[in-house]
This record gives sequence, structure tokens and C-alpha cells, in this order.
Amino acid sequence: MDSESLKIFCTVAAELSITQAASVLGRAPSNVTTRVQQLESDIGTELFVRTGKRIALSSAGERFLDYARRLLALEEEARHVVTGGVDGGALRIGTMESTAASRLLPVLADYHTRHSNTRVDLITGPSRHLIEQVRTGAIDCAFVAFPPSTQDTPADPSIQAQLIWPEELLLLLPTSDAGARDPAEISSRSLAAFALGCTYRRVAEDVLNIPESTDWKIHVMSSYHAMVACVAAGSCVTLLPESVLKLTAAPPALKTLHVGHADTYLIWRRGFDVPAFQNLRNRLSEERA
Repeated sequence: MDSESLKIFCTVAAELSITQAASVLGRAPSNVTTRVQQLESDIGTELFVRTGKRIALSSAGERFLDYARRLLALEEEARHVVTGGVDGGALRIGTMESTAASRLLPVLADYHTRHSNTRVDLITGPSRHLIEQVRTGAIDCAFVAFPPSTQDTPADPSIQAQLIWPEELLLLLPTSDAGARDPAEISSRSLAAFALGCTYRRVAEDVLNIPESTDWKIHVMSSYHAMVACVAAGSCVTLLPESVLKLTAAPPALKTLHVGHADTYLIWRRGFDVPAFQNLRNRLSEERA
């Protein structure tokens, strides 16, 4: 099992097609097939289920895919460290949607200008999911928020955290609730939010006492613009950072209630100290200076 076989496996897993994977890799389909079969023989189990011309990951293949990606990332990390960052390396960054929308654009643009030979891979997701990906090594670092009940610290001792941006949280109200001065006075019974695992959703549920209620409905959405649109339509309330609200075209008639904060932290695995990551931390330190 070598790195080239792992790269081929990961590409086939992504494309779920030998022909397409061969095109991406610049190899003959027969060569890709042979390398996959050799890897399966080496591991001792089938990584793909083949049905005619169609393939899918087997249960073993799904489990192995995460390890293959981590092994390839570790190899790249080792090369990057021992060369002192000369090769630029790669940095896999996770982020909440809110941070990507309101904070990261100038940071990443400047980072690319200074370190153009570093490849940056960016993914978005809810904080809980991102924390788990950092813990397992699926990504290198992430911008997340911790629920206030955790006292703004990661529960896993293998993860380090650094405060980057303070975030004030607001409940955005439909016009029918414009007179509310406290969450208890809100008459709406629908919340627009991201999927489970989102810290802001958890804060909203706690503030609105949703776990103790039977009449609240939660509408899962994939963007803040959709959430604000639903509030403007009078169908729900939503919770979002003040920095994100400023980016939307929310009608002035929509009122807000301040409900506290859930600051944004940069998290990473303890001991992760590659040059590409240190360059990011240096850039972020300028942000807070």
C-alpha cells in the first residue's frame, strides 16, 4: 500500500467511475482497475461493490476512505514540515457559514497573496461536525463557536482553541413580533435554523425554551439569506450573528433582540504546527491587533 495507490483509490471513490477517475488521473482505465485490485488484495477485502459497469464503496471501503485521506494528508504534512514550508504545502480549513460570509474573505485573500504556493481547501459545516473533523484529522483547523454552556472551551483535551472574533447574537423578528422586548414575548412559533450541530441553533433553542415546548417548529435551511427571507415573510424567527445581519438586505421594519454572544474560535489538533498553519495564525493575529 503506497501513496499512489491511495490517491487512485480516493479518486475512484470520489468519481465512482473507473473511466472518470482515469481521466482525472491521466491514466489508462485498465491501470486504475489494476491498482485498485492490488490495493484490495493488499488490504484483504473488497473496497468497492461492482454491479455491471457501476461501482459503489463497500462498507469496508467507506471506512477505509477516511484513513486513506488522513494518510495522504499526513504524508503531505510531513513533507511540508521537514522542508520548512518551502513547498507551500496544503491547509484544510473548516468554517461555519457565518464566518465564511462575514469574516474570512479578506483574511484568505491576503493569505493567498502572501503564500500563493500553499493550497487552501475550504469546507463549511456546523460547529459540532467541524470539531469532530478536526479531532479525527479529516481537516487541519476550523472556525467554530462553542455553546455558552461549555464556557467557551473545547471538551476534547486533544484540541486547542484560540478566540478570534467576538460575535454578538441577535434574534431577528417578523413584523408581527416587532413589539417584543423579551424572547418570552415572541408569539411566533417557528424557528429557521441550520441542521443539528449548529451552535447558533442550540443557542436559539435555549433562548426560546424550545426543548420545554411542544408548539415550536424548526425549519432547517441552508443559508442565512433564506432564513432572513422567511422572517421577512412573517413565517418565523431566526438567530444570527450581528456581523452576518449587516451583510443581508433585511428590511428595516424587522426588529431584533440581543441574546448574548457565541464567539468564533480557531481550533486545531494539539501539536499541529506546520508552517502553512502558523502562517494563518500569524495573519489572524494581525486581525486582532
